[in-house]
Amino acid sequence: MIITGMAKKRQFKNSQKMARIEACRGDIMRLDTEAIVNAANTSLLGGGGVDGAIHRAAGPELLDECRKLNGCAVGDAKITKGYQLKAKFVIHTVGPVWRGGKNNEKELLSSCYRKSLELALKYNVASVAFPCISTGVYRFPKDEAARIAVDTVQSFLKTFPDGVEKVVFVCFSDSDFQLYEKLVLQ
Repeated sequence: MIITGMAKKRQFKNSQKMARIEACRGDIMRLDTEAIVNAANTSLLGGGGVDGAIHRAAGPELLDECRKLNGCAVGDAKITKGYQLKAKFVIHTVGPVWRGGKNNEKELLSSCYRKSLELALKYNVASVAFPCISTGVYRFPKDEAARIAVDTVQSFLKTFPDGVEKVVFVCFSDSDFQLYEKLVLQ
């Protein structure tokens, strides 16, 4: 799938680098970013949606490395090599299942983005692409998830201005893209 609808970039200035946040519609595995984020399940052993597609495209080595990680807690993140993917790294994060909003779902979703960016910072990753975490089978309300994602990333980039240079929110549907584009352009 071709990346379409690149959003105007929101930039945060500092003395040395320009951190950018973008939104686009397309296939996360085709982007030119150093890392892509996998919306994984707690086993990290593949599944449906983005998770399954990333595992299939990366090849069996990704599954072998994930087996050694002993899973991942909800709200946390772990990093692996990208293997046959365009990206050098895959950051696996486990989003919360929406249970009405009274079980720390918002905090856990924010933690997914923050922990993923902390790993990117630790591994000197310059660019990261995120899918829409928890909004598919985990049923997190899409508008609320988008706001949490953008707010968390903006806050992180302001706190660590010399770290990650570019964050891309990659949306599979037009409706998701419109949500993220609106928030990125604000």
